[in-house]
Amino acid sequence: MAKAQAQKAPAAPVEAGGETVLDLRRYVPGLLTFLANKLSRSASALYQREFGVNITEWRIMSQLAIEPGIPASRICQVIGFDKGPVSRSLAAMEKKGIVTIAVDAVDARRRVITLTPAGLALHDRVIRVALERERRLLACLPAEERERLITSLNAMHENLGAVNRPARVVPD
Repeated sequence: MAKAQAQKAPAAPVEAGGETVLDLRRYVPGLLTFLANKLSRSASALYQREFGVNITEWRIMSQLAIEPGIPASRICQVIGFDKGPVSRSLAAMEKKGIVTIAVDAVDARRRVITLTPAGLALHDRVIRVALERERRLLACLPAEERERLITSLNAMHENLGAVNRPARVVPD
């Protein structure tokens, strides 16, 4: 049955009471959003309770572990957040001693951000929990499906430009 469902086309609108509505069980943007919202909410509560950081701070820490010394604009680009929440989170993280924010030696207009030793230690504690949560989330999928999912998600991420181009709206 799962294979038959997998072969279906993307979310076709359905009729409900004479109106066209989405089939939210098949509407991919909705499914991704619902899943991401629920994962973020539960992770943020857990990380706040256990480690004193919220999900935005954790995402920033993750990126800084991968790319130490990057500017806030790079963090925004990668994690897809606006500058305001990232700036507020960075200020809070600096106050907690998780990051340092310094003037770039090459360009004084730029600030470079790095994890402090305490920030790196915290990252190492949180990542174990984050990876366990991912393992549990994906445990319902065979290894081959997990790989297809990751490949598909990366392809969709690369295709966001097509989605964000202005769409031609067809009048009724």
